[in-house]
Amino acid sequence: MMAVPAGERETVETVEQIERRILMIRGNKVVLDADLAALYGVPTKRLNEQVKRNAERFPDDFMFQLTKEEAESLRSQFATSKRGRGGRRSLPYAFTEHGAIMAANVLNSKRAIHMSVYVVRAFVRMRQALITRTDMEKRLAEIEKTLIGHDAALRDLYEKIRPLLLPSPVLPRRRIGFRGGDS
Repeated sequence: MMAVPAGERETVETVEQIERRILMIRGNKVVLDADLAALYGVPTKRLNEQVKRNAERFPDDFMFQLTKEEAESLRSQFATSKRGRGGRRSLPYAFTEHGAIMAANVLNSKRAIHMSVYVVRAFVRMRQALITRTDMEKRLAEIEKTLIGHDAALRDLYEKIRPLLLPSPVLPRRRIGFRGGDS
């Protein structure tokens, strides 16, 4: 196995850390506002303030706010603190790949711009993995279809060969030679 240079190793590790923060919500791959703020090195409150100030840059396909049920589901999955015990007071926002890039632009900090590159790489890697998985599922379906066809052909062949494998019935033979008596 080839050694990965230190700079590339850091990139791979950073991308993998970001991938773990990407969730599937409403059929979209998203990063929650708290995770994105942590990546960009700003408080969640500041990220959300900048997003609200630049609302026209964040259409529904870039960002959306979770419903109470979605937030509760995430809270129970990740065992985060409950409201009134230091937890959030508002519902979290979810940013798609484009929303995460736009958030880096409105924050306009060096760390946000630097980290947005890793965020994009993480989304791209996940997309490639999904495409590879889809291709493999298609190929497995083709193989299964072929095997089913082969099974049917083998069954037909067996049914045709089977009578040849059975012992032939013993027919009564006429005796050869002289028979005495009544003939």
